[in-house]
Amino acid sequence: MQMQQPLSVPAGFRPVEDGRIREVVGLGLNDLVPGLVIEHRPARTVTETEHVQVLALMGNEAPVHSDTEYCRLTGHPQVLVCGMLTLNIVLGMTVRSTSGMTTGNIALDAVSWTAPVHVGDTLSARSTVLSARRSGSRPDQGIVTCQVDGFNHRSELVVTGTRTFFVPADPDVVRDATGY
Repeated sequence: MQMQQPLSVPAGFRPVEDGRIREVVGLGLNDLVPGLVIEHRPARTVTETEHVQVLALMGNEAPVHSDTEYCRLTGHPQVLVCGMLTLNIVLGMTVRSTSGMTTGNIALDAVSWTAPVHVGDTLSARSTVLSARRSGSRPDQGIVTCQVDGFNHRSELVVTGTRTFFVPADPDVVRDATGY
């Protein structure tokens, strides 16, 4: 009978039993130190389908998002992707690593759209931890504020803002209790 080699656990994973590992989702309070910069991957290309679906779901009838002739006559080479879709794609990219185990968002502040986004643009995100502290009212939680920046495939900043959210003070307690 051949002995099995001990499993080496790669970064970003944790052992769950012999020969099995699980991806780590979310960071804890002690991992999110002010000044830490996280580049989120994979990047995401905005599709026509999601652009049209978001406009329909939101009831957004602005011609700058749907009428190519209107856009041409107002100086835009093509329709603009709705800013809320851009923001949601960028914020969504940050969740897995920064707030994958959050119990809630607290604030989204100072959001600015700084350049147009079009269908076919590929977006990436970056989070910079601005502050992190233990919650006074929820001692098992930390409160983290990040600067979140979204970029297009030309490295142009397209959206920016700050996001404040809860994270577990001890992520291993939450991982063990929830299976994450």
